[in-house]
Amino acid sequence: MSLTSSDRNTIRFLIESQLQAFQHNDAEASFSLASPSIQEQFGTPEVFLAMVKTAYPSVYRPRSVVFEDMTMVQGLPAQKVMLMSAEGELVRAVYLMQQQRDQTWRIHGCFLIPVGGKTMG
Repeated sequence: MSLTSSDRNTIRFLIESQLQAFQHNDAEASFSLASPSIQEQFGTPEVFLAMVKTAYPSVYRPRSVVFEDMTMVQGLPAQKVMLMSAEGELVRAVYLMQQQRDQTWRIHGCFLIPVGGKTMG
């Protein structure tokens, strides 16, 4: 799958928007950016936000965010994002993206890859 620059910009905007929604505890906004199957899996915006808060603290409250390159994972476009946790630990978040039938993009999942070391800060 080849992505246009518009697709890449949209994907980055969606991820930035979801991170911002987490910063404001906006369950509705963060949930609205997830793919239909993710929404079905968690059922309500509140359950989704609670899961992110518990299981993905570096996504929920990153101290810094750096967008890296795009890749393909399991046939889906994936945006790599370097996050620094509140404690200064680095983690790479890989956001799986799914294009919907109406050609819009949604976040179809995220997994974290630890990055060795801790920064001073």
